[in-house]
Amino acid sequence: MDEDTRYEAVRSRDGRFDGEFFFAVETTGIYCRPSCPAVTPKRHNVRFFATAAAAQGSGFRACRRCRPDAVPGSAEWNVRADVVGRAMRLIGDGVVDREGVAGLATRLGYSARQVQRQLTAELGAGPVALARAQRAHTARVLLQTTDLPVTQIAFASGFASVRQFNETMREVYASTPSELRAAAPQGGRAARRTATPDAGIPLRLAHRGPYQSTAVFDLLAAEAVAGVEEVGGPRGRRTYRRTLRLPHGTGIVAVDERPGAARCTSGAHPGGWLDARLHLTDPRDLTTAVQRLRRLFDLDADPYAVDERLGADARLAPLVAARPGLRSPGAADPEELAVRALVGRAEAERLVQRYGKTLDAPCGSLTHLFPEPAVLAGAEPHGTLGALTTALADGAVRLDPGADRDDAEAALLAVPGLNARTVAAVRTRALGDPDAAPPGSHIPDTWRPWRSYALQHLRAAGELEY
Repeated sequence: MDEDTRYEAVRSRDGRFDGEFFFAVETTGIYCRPSCPAVTPKRHNVRFFATAAAAQGSGFRACRRCRPDAVPGSAEWNVRADVVGRAMRLIGDGVVDREGVAGLATRLGYSARQVQRQLTAELGAGPVALARAQRAHTARVLLQTTDLPVTQIAFASGFASVRQFNETMREVYASTPSELRAAAPQGGRAARRTATPDAGIPLRLAHRGPYQSTAVFDLLAAEAVAGVEEVGGPRGRRTYRRTLRLPHGTGIVAVDERPGAARCTSGAHPGGWLDARLHLTDPRDLTTAVQRLRRLFDLDADPYAVDERLGADARLAPLVAARPGLRSPGAADPEELAVRALVGRAEAERLVQRYGKTLDAPCGSLTHLFPEPAVLAGAEPHGTLGALTTALADGAVRLDPGADRDDAEAALLAVPGLNARTVAAVRTRALGDPDAAPPGSHIPDTWRPWRSYALQHLRAAGELEY
């Protein structure tokens, strides 16, 4: 989009572009999402930015009315396979906070200087600034939805010191942490009253455009592995719960099916959200847990782009019309997904009960973490399962958010006994490839770059098996 087109999106308050770009007003020093309901500024006072971090780096603070830091992430980062797209996925997973810029560069296979240069040239902000913007958003969420002490929130959000935390919050939001907490929306204040160590942290996971939650929850219910996952409640109002192994501890997450989410397709803020609750043994894992849920539920997708392309196909048009905004779910744990894609649900449940780590505090039917690849490789080293888990454990196969999809596919195909159909499933789900297709499926090129979504439509319509 050129800047004139972006300004038209701002003038019409088009929420389809929330998260795709941000605009700032030089006369007020504020940056917003395109759908901000405030009076439209004059064109000559507006500047555009690819990321919130770039706007912050130019001295603009976040709008208190539209909260631009809360928008869904750009769908571009999940689609792109280049170093910028891979870097954004890794930053979202918290790699810079845990491993620094050097760790990010190592995972990408570039020097730190190259990564800095490419991100700054394209996005207007380097990895440190992008991670800083993410930390600020995490801190605001914790301030407004929990009663955690401010000092604890500072370190849970990834800040190195309370002083750095306070300075960042003043720069980004023009408020102190205490002022941000006091200014929480009514829903946030109510959530704080119910946010206890047992109840967890309540969140709204935003998405753009329509969202077919029923189809996603149907798939999760069909795949649920006992001990690690469960789906309960009547269809249309189900809750998906699962355990997570996270960098600093463990977590139990719950996400509610949102009735009518697919109908939120008009108005200044098209889209909606899924309600979630996270119970974490270490609050530092909040950002990582949220990003993994967003990938699992495919919340950063651009349904408008997907539906426009697939809806132009004669075969898919009625399916798209029946299920606008159908998603292609990913994985909360890519390595776990790879093992499950190989062995199937029943065998996965056996592996959980035999080798999975028991939670210190089981919650209902959620009792275990899925066993790590290294544990499985040592316990059952033979056959295809042993070969796959060994490759995952020693790094011969990488499935993290920054993995190169083509390299990962080649490494998976080199695992003895792993067939191309299983590899395609891993590429689609674990690596989040929007354009993957199993071998021999005879899918037309006109469905590119959204073949994964096309297959989801065929499965939802009963024309293909899951």
